[in-house]
Amino acid sequence: MTIFYRLGQKLYVNITNACPCACDFCIRNVTDGVGDASNLWLQREPTIPEIKDAFISRRDLASVDEIVFCGYGEPMERANDVILLCKFFKANSPTLPVRINTNGLVSLIHPDFQLKEIAIVDSISVSLNADTAEEYVRIVNPRFGIKAYAAMLDFVAWAKDYTNVTLTILETLAPERIENCRKIAANLGLPLVVRGIM
Repeated sequence: MTIFYRLGQKLYVNITNACPCACDFCIRNVTDGVGDASNLWLQREPTIPEIKDAFISRRDLASVDEIVFCGYGEPMERANDVILLCKFFKANSPTLPVRINTNGLVSLIHPDFQLKEIAIVDSISVSLNADTAEEYVRIVNPRFGIKAYAAMLDFVAWAKDYTNVTLTILETLAPERIENCRKIAANLGLPLVVRGIM
């Protein structure tokens, strides 16, 4: 079971394969692993003690510059566990910043989640993915349907009051859609990163 994996100087945390979306472009559609992990598919979700033990036993933390929650699922499917783990990581490696890569749908996944809890996180990267709700549904295929896009934007607007937020889109979007996304990010007062699939 691969809980942690390295990609460059970053240590990624793979705690679930569950996700409310089935994105057309998802990396897990084309490969079983990323970075130094040959297989990120989990037969079961690791427990909190297992994750803590795996972290403590690592010998490469001196060469890590960031811890990132990002595996083959949506980390915020386990939102409360993510917050617990953030506190643990910071207690054990206080100089390492922690980031969550998320689809921003935690308010739909866990309506009772207290958003202020994300203040423990140094930054959040949210997949904007599209410039309209209709396009979002077409390429992201969220199980929540059309309301998912607005929920993601609401999350972004709230989250920026608690932590650093960056929006991301894929470089494969049409140029006019990328430009529209730049405007959306600018209106929210947030940076936009145009990224590759990796």
